[in-house]
Amino acid sequence: MGKTRSWEVSDAFWEQVAPLIPTAVRDPGKAFRRKPGAGRPLMEPRKVFEAIIYVLRTGIQWKALPKEIYGRASAIHTYFQKWHRVGFFTNLWRVGLAEYDEMEGVAWQWLSVDGSQGKAPLA
Repeated sequence: MGKTRSWEVSDAFWEQVAPLIPTAVRDPGKAFRRKPGAGRPLMEPRKVFEAIIYVLRTGIQWKALPKEIYGRASAIHTYFQKWHRVGFFTNLWRVGLAEYDEMEGVAWQWLSVDGSQGKAPLA
């Protein structure tokens, strides 16, 4: 069995992520011209999530996503934007942080925020 790459989503991790994925909802106040179900089918949420993780872990541009593996990069980016707007990634972070706190414990008393601002040198 091969080594798992850092952008691959394991079944155990997917079981935790899947309930947090936002579902597509049609706007009841909008008049649709197409028949329900017409147009492109929705992409598999797991495949979309894997593609997003791939971009974030490898640092590639959205347009460089392997189309034969993940599909159209513009579609993946659209899902990314929608999920970001509805707070999916914030919820995922909160759930992960809570789980880590249960497993390892976060030393909250040692946390601090540090920052500074200064004028950038003229170059």
